[in-house]
Amino acid sequence: MAKSKMSKTKRRKIAIWSTVLVLSLSLALPLASYSIHWLGMSASAQDAKAVENPRNKFWNQVRDGTAGYSAVKGEGANVLMQPGGENWRQFRESPLLTMVPWAIVVMAVLLLLYHLLHGKNRLDVNGLSGRKVPRWNTFERLVHWVTAFSFIALAITGISMLLGKKLLIPLLGKAGFASWAAISLNVHNIIGPIFTIGIALMIIMWIWHNFPTVVDLKWFAKGGGLFGKAHPSAGRMNGGEKVWFWILMTLGVAVCISGVILVAPIYPQITIPGLDAARSMMQQASAVHAIAAVIWTAIALGHIYIGTAGTEGAIEGMATGYVSEEWARQHHDIWFDKMQREGKVLLPGEPRGAQSQAGTVYSRNT
Repeated sequence: MAKSKMSKTKRRKIAIWSTVLVLSLSLALPLASYSIHWLGMSASAQDAKAVENPRNKFWNQVRDGTAGYSAVKGEGANVLMQPGGENWRQFRESPLLTMVPWAIVVMAVLLLLYHLLHGKNRLDVNGLSGRKVPRWNTFERLVHWVTAFSFIALAITGISMLLGKKLLIPLLGKAGFASWAAISLNVHNIIGPIFTIGIALMIIMWIWHNFPTVVDLKWFAKGGGLFGKAHPSAGRMNGGEKVWFWILMTLGVAVCISGVILVAPIYPQITIPGLDAARSMMQQASAVHAIAAVIWTAIALGHIYIGTAGTEGAIEGMATGYVSEEWARQHHDIWFDKMQREGKVLLPGEPRGAQSQAGTVYSRNT
């Protein structure tokens, strides 16, 4: 019996619907499996919420700083893990504390380049007259030098502890650095309070001479005499010295207060009612102390350079208490004129401590 032939139209319909069916199944089957998987995960999550892992709950409470019970008494004794401690550790390991100390290196390089290109700021005279002007008394110089040498010791030991892990261990080894770190810590803790007293005395002695005036604006407009041959007018303290004083009043005070908190956190707790978070307070003080001290040290390099190798005759003032007439007239002419009017310029050979009877006021060009 002969087979009947399928028409072209019927074959075309079968091919089209077969293609549609295959495409539909290729989309529906994966989606169905995903749906089944999602429903299973949701059910598992519901079961997990219904039955919470007690260990997971315990460690969540530990990380949140939930207090428990401890036989040891004292602030934070009942807290197994303090979240702030991990934050402090991450801060100590952060790139910030690696980059900030480079400010000291940058300042040192700038000062070296300035000295090589410009040289020392010298007096505009061929010889000295021998007349002296009293600038600092004995007590002021004693406070300055004790504070200055304390600052140097604190800077060396502080940077050693801050960066020793990365810089000194490769040089000294772990045992050598451990010994040096112990010495640095003790020196830092002993000298720190002495330095703080020195800073307090400097503020009390010199704050009255460091309030800004219009003369200081003109001093800054002329670059403080660091560039060119112009010597802007100044009183007993010029604009740069006043800026250094107010840096001491801000960064310096911040370093001192944070240092006291780190050495003896009990003092703020005694003096400030209701303050009992000693550990968190010390962590915050550590961050302030490190950053402020490094920035202050970088700026201090400029102050040290100008007062020693950078300016002819400047070191004489703090070394002997007296400066030459020429130095005073060139760098602090307003103050020098006042000292002359009061008869306080010493003549050559006149005993120190005596006052010149000559009341003549010299011009800057004399």
